[in-house]
Amino acid sequence: MPSEWTTADEAEILEDCQQAIVYRFRQPELLRAALTHTSGANTRAASNERLEFLGDSVLGLVCCEQLFLRYPEYHEGDMTKVKSLVVSRRSCALISRQLGLGSYLFMGKGMGAREELPPNVLADVFEALVAAVYLDGGLEPAKVFILRWLGPIIERVAEAAHAGNFKSMLQQVAQKEFGDTPRYMVLDEQGPDHNKCFKVSAQISEHHYMAAWGRNKKEAELKAAMNALAQIKGEPVPFPAD
Repeated sequence: MPSEWTTADEAEILEDCQQAIVYRFRQPELLRAALTHTSGANTRAASNERLEFLGDSVLGLVCCEQLFLRYPEYHEGDMTKVKSLVVSRRSCALISRQLGLGSYLFMGKGMGAREELPPNVLADVFEALVAAVYLDGGLEPAKVFILRWLGPIIERVAEAAHAGNFKSMLQQVAQKEFGDTPRYMVLDEQGPDHNKCFKVSAQISEHHYMAAWGRNKKEAELKAAMNALAQIKGEPVPFPAD
């Protein structure tokens, strides 16, 4: 342990970190290792690099399982695309910032100001922390820990991909059947500026399809695309506007 850190300092840092991440370690030495940057380690093996390698795989496993179970309509390519966006260095660095993990890192003096830590360092510490939780408590606690922070990102990315799929499907059908591309028309909007909802319909050439309401234009366009696909197939529309 570097000379500027006392045992009391280290214990306080580990305690504060456990409160921030909402997980209590049975083996606090794992947490200590996860928070140790190479610049603050006596040897390379004592840093969080090995944990970061394991944590990346655990993150991928949990994300893939969630996509497989929650989105049965997704093909392999869909799941691969969403996973690559969710389990990314950018996402890990973002979560790391949200948790304030940079303030708990054990680093050497040459790393500069903690508030200016590069994204790769922040991503590494989150992945290392995932591995530490996994080794400390097993897969289920690791899954709970991951989904507490990564779950909203999975939903957001999957929903955007889902929307893109239906809109791209309608575009393919429109070009094949009508030789045209869909246009989305805002027919109505209601509510105050900070909480508007929108009524949108899809139009292909002279064909107008059943409109749908959404909490934002993006959601309304998605539902309008699904309505249009249903009408083209002769099926009941899933989101009637009235």
